[in-house]
Amino acid sequence: MHGPGSSGWLLVALCAATGVYCLLRLRSSVEEQRRAAGGEALMGFGMAVMAVPATAFSPPSWAWPAHAAVFGAAGLHALWAARAGACHLHHLIGAGAMVYMAVTMASASPGHGQGHPPPHGGTDIPVVTGTLLLYFVAYVLVTGARLVPVTAPAGSGPAGSGPEPGWGDRPELARACRLSMGIAMVAMLLAM
Repeated sequence: MHGPGSSGWLLVALCAATGVYCLLRLRSSVEEQRRAAGGEALMGFGMAVMAVPATAFSPPSWAWPAHAAVFGAAGLHALWAARAGACHLHHLIGAGAMVYMAVTMASASPGHGQGHPPPHGGTDIPVVTGTLLLYFVAYVLVTGARLVPVTAPAGSGPAGSGPEPGWGDRPELARACRLSMGIAMVAMLLAM
């Protein structure tokens, strides 16, 4: 990743802010929110670390294998949790994408043609990167469409007819966080 300075710092800020909000969601009174919040916070902070521009910080050689190990463990946890419901499959794919990017960054050695166009003008996008890009673009589109407000049918009662949920329990805020992390993942995969 380690893209250009300004866009890299914007990704760091976006992912870190999302991670902080997800940590705050751990205090939610809604069990479903709490269950997903920890993994999403880990994803947000991991993406923030990965997006730091190389001009600001060059991680030690052990950092990327450690990153891969942490997200490998998160992927195993998501795989175990996927037994209860398919909603955890997205966390599994996200963790797998983070492992893939960490392994790619660990194996990339400086000065071996990085930043140069591929020979013969081709795009040379690896299959795994292309597949992950397709998945996350589709995820962003679907999640974005779910954020579009829907008007209530006539006669369904006043808009404020129920108890107002706390700001950490609002599903649209959780979706907005997932959307921002999906967009950041697309940006990071494009930078590979």
